[in-house]
Amino acid sequence: MRKTVLFIAISLDGYIADRNGNVDWLVGQDDGAETVDSYAEFEKTIDTVIMGWTTYHQVTTELSPDHWVYENLHSYVITHRHCPSTDKITFVSTDPCALVSELKGGGGKDIWICGGADIAHQLMRHNLIDTYHISVIPTILGNGTRLFGILEQEIKLRLATVKSSNGITELIYHKK
Repeated sequence: MRKTVLFIAISLDGYIADRNGNVDWLVGQDDGAETVDSYAEFEKTIDTVIMGWTTYHQVTTELSPDHWVYENLHSYVITHRHCPSTDKITFVSTDPCALVSELKGGGGKDIWICGGADIAHQLMRHNLIDTYHISVIPTILGNGTRLFGILEQEIKLRLATVKSSNGITELIYHKK
């Protein structure tokens, strides 16, 4: 069965975006130092990406306005906006939990939950995330978009891997 992976970066104090919604702080501690690219290895394990409208809009207007960076993946954008789907991007207004449950039952590689916080939180609330791959950036933002919100129940995890490169600590936890 396909697994659902939350692969995301957070500030040391738990934010995925600053107070203005920016992610330009997602860098290591030393400007000139090389940082290990774990995304390239991770991308080999997935064929589907799920994101909300805010993440999609940020990718297409700020981070990569000239081309779709997830060309090798099938993308699902959860939104209430009516947008025409393409062969690589499907716009849906489906509940994230229903979408993930449906996709997990099908064939293919793992499913990446790319963003945002609201989608991740809904999936956490229903215990639909199998792996938490979280990169902790050496920055304290003090305000912004929190990844973790209030949950009605605790989620037990098992630490699988810890890596560090240029001050960024990658934590990989699996659902118990």
